[in-house]
Amino acid sequence: MSSLRVTPSRVLIAVAPLTLVVAVLALFASGAVAPTPPLDPGPLARWSLPLLTIATRLAAIVTIGSTMMCALVLPAPARDRHVHHRQWEKTNPAAWLKSAAIARVAAIIWSLAQLGNVIVEYSVTAMRPMTEPTFGSELWIFLTQVDLGIAYLWATLLTAFAAVLVVLMSHYTSAAWAGVMALVSLVPLALTGHAAGAASHDLAVSSMLMHLVAVTMWMGGLLILLAVAKDVGTQLPKIAQRYSAVALWCFIITVVSGVCAAWIRLNGLGELVTTPWGLLLTAKTVAFVALGLAGYWHRERTIPLLGRGEARPFWRFVGVEALIMGATTALAVTLSSSAPPVPQSPLPDPSPVWEATGYAEPPPPTFATWFTQWHPDPLLIFGCIAAIVVYLRWVYKLRQRGDHWPLGRTICWVIAWVSLLWLTNGGPTVYGRILFSAHMIQHMSLVMITPVLLALAAPITLSTRGLPARKDGTRGPREWILALVHSRYARAWANPFVAAINFVGSMWIFYYTPLFQLAMTTHLGHILMTVHFTIAGYLFANVIIGIDPGTKRPGYPLRLVFLLATMAFHAFFGISVIQMNSLIAADHFGRLGLGWWVDAMTDQRIGGEITWGIGELPTLALAIILVYLWSRADTKEAQRRDRRADRDEDAELEAYNEMLARLAEQDAQRR
Repeated sequence: MSSLRVTPSRVLIAVAPLTLVVAVLALFASGAVAPTPPLDPGPLARWSLPLLTIATRLAAIVTIGSTMMCALVLPAPARDRHVHHRQWEKTNPAAWLKSAAIARVAAIIWSLAQLGNVIVEYSVTAMRPMTEPTFGSELWIFLTQVDLGIAYLWATLLTAFAAVLVVLMSHYTSAAWAGVMALVSLVPLALTGHAAGAASHDLAVSSMLMHLVAVTMWMGGLLILLAVAKDVGTQLPKIAQRYSAVALWCFIITVVSGVCAAWIRLNGLGELVTTPWGLLLTAKTVAFVALGLAGYWHRERTIPLLGRGEARPFWRFVGVEALIMGATTALAVTLSSSAPPVPQSPLPDPSPVWEATGYAEPPPPTFATWFTQWHPDPLLIFGCIAAIVVYLRWVYKLRQRGDHWPLGRTICWVIAWVSLLWLTNGGPTVYGRILFSAHMIQHMSLVMITPVLLALAAPITLSTRGLPARKDGTRGPREWILALVHSRYARAWANPFVAAINFVGSMWIFYYTPLFQLAMTTHLGHILMTVHFTIAGYLFANVIIGIDPGTKRPGYPLRLVFLLATMAFHAFFGISVIQMNSLIAADHFGRLGLGWWVDAMTDQRIGGEITWGIGELPTLALAIILVYLWSRADTKEAQRRDRRADRDEDAELEAYNEMLARLAEQDAQRR
């Protein structure tokens, strides 16, 4: 028991000093804080920037880790528990309350450190000492007129807002909202640093965002596990197992994002040992491999020992993990402060296509190039592959316990995500950024084809059957899915009228406002466009032909009316695009200067025709599926009535005949 009381505290006390020592040594070794004559911001700015960055990262790690543990792992006070279970196991909420208290302190430190980091970042970026009389006015211009400064300003504002939500959190739902907002605060950070370079910008931003999210949840959860060690008591085996599942996903995401980040910053593997940046990356990789091995050892050895009351091996390995993570954080900050072998500065005199999209002009579109041209995004690729793997794992679990799951639903799910992977990384995305007609093929597929397959796959129904239910009041994946599906927000958006309006209205708002150009010119806007229209399509398809819960579906005749009405609105939108005399997103499509020249207005009219044509075919398919389901529903209802008639010897028919006889008798008496 002494190990349980002492070791975690000692490790926590050692993490911050170890991180600082490793950072200082790495900064010296890499030359990241060396003077930069003739323009130099001064030693205060050069040294305070990486140290403030470490403080910001550690505070963010603790904040996100705390909210993650509160939302997914630790049991909250009984009054905050959801209502999906009636029989609760006795749990102690002390660990949840301590984690929430730690999150509040860390969130405040994070917001203050982020503010200081912005000030010093400008000093180093502009090579302006903070003692200059005009430093304040120059800083304001940087924050309001320069893209990098605007990103830092957004990061500061989002962090402050996240801190407010963290301070106010008191239950599972508020912890989830605070955690999501804290993760959103990382997005501007992914747009800065090495990720802001012109070379492979989209790939760098996605890999950086994946890395930040995974590392903060992984390391933060581990530190909180140490912090609440004395409060978990007999719940430790269960809590450790849940955290281990989260850590495994974080490990996989970190591997994927790390490989992508190294790929675009190194000319070859030889630079891992021949350049200062490569040596730092090698040291970080070695530490990361050690963390992966420690996690594997936990799952295979130490966590099973917890069930037998042997806690010492577990805490020993957790302590080593935490110390290695602290050193890895220091190396990561030093890497971000150092110049990689491949320059990440903007390219000299880029072509119009590169300037607008971030990649070179592709060859003229042909049937073959639609499948050979790729612009991979690790975030979207990983999301698609993970969705397939998780679904197949749920199906496997059902089969293991003897339950049946239709093969057709599984096939629909796999095809949906494979098609989405191609639509968001292959030819449709490569040509969709430079040709309006190609974009409409991508868009209409995202909103009309993929969602139909997703609705037919019934993922929510499968998840509620395949995921284990928790009995201690905490919210795991199954509980969160049920809570989301039955929330008033989800019910509102899944309402048939709202889903139909969102399905049709989003298109008009998107294409006739600056949102379309924003999606064409920014990586974040493009991802948000993909997510929104896929979800909008799924919500509508789920109303018409879906199996999943979450919406009160109207009768089949009204569903057919909804479908025909949306078909008319889609056709009208396509016709309006065909008849337009001005170019949509003219600042983008009008200045590309493609080597294989194309008339932008003609291409836009083709896009309108594609919208009309592609929109009608999936709608027709939906109508056929709807009629088929309608006929099956009528057949099942007739069979149900036949079975009931067999059970009660046609009591319903006899009652109906008796009623008719009484009416006839009453009519005869009146005459």
